[in-house]
Amino acid sequence: MTDDHPALPQLIRMAQESAEAYLAGDLDTYARVLPHAEDFTLMPPFGGPTRQGFVLDDETREATRSTFRGGQVEVDVDASYVTDELAVLAVIERQRGVVGDLPEQDWSLRVTLTFRRDGGRWRLVHRHADALVHTVGWNTLARLARGDLPD
Repeated sequence: MTDDHPALPQLIRMAQESAEAYLAGDLDTYARVLPHAEDFTLMPPFGGPTRQGFVLDDETREATRSTFRGGQVEVDVDASYVTDELAVLAVIERQRGVVGDLPEQDWSLRVTLTFRRDGGRWRLVHRHADALVHTVGWNTLARLARGDLPD
């Protein structure tokens, strides 16, 4: 773990502020606080194929605003690996809020954030998130792996 790199506080602040903005449905603040690299990849928490690129258009803004309607977020850093050009944060986004038509509830995620220094600025190159903050048993994991869970 890298506890003493001078960029670590900035990266943690970016992770915290971007998570707060996203849960509030504010994609513009999210993108301003957390600039994405051109070759950004996303492994979203609900599964599926890896997404390429970050989209910031009116349709995406509206979808985010109507889906994520606020709550509280605290980003806990489990591990950090920071050099002058590359950084990885393994965090838990402890979140509670309103998402979609569901009542307020725990939306905590395990997240890996990979940053690259680009043009003198940290940019997010990869995000991998999953909802396995709470331990699941082998049968549940097997059902998830097969895609055999009701929606």
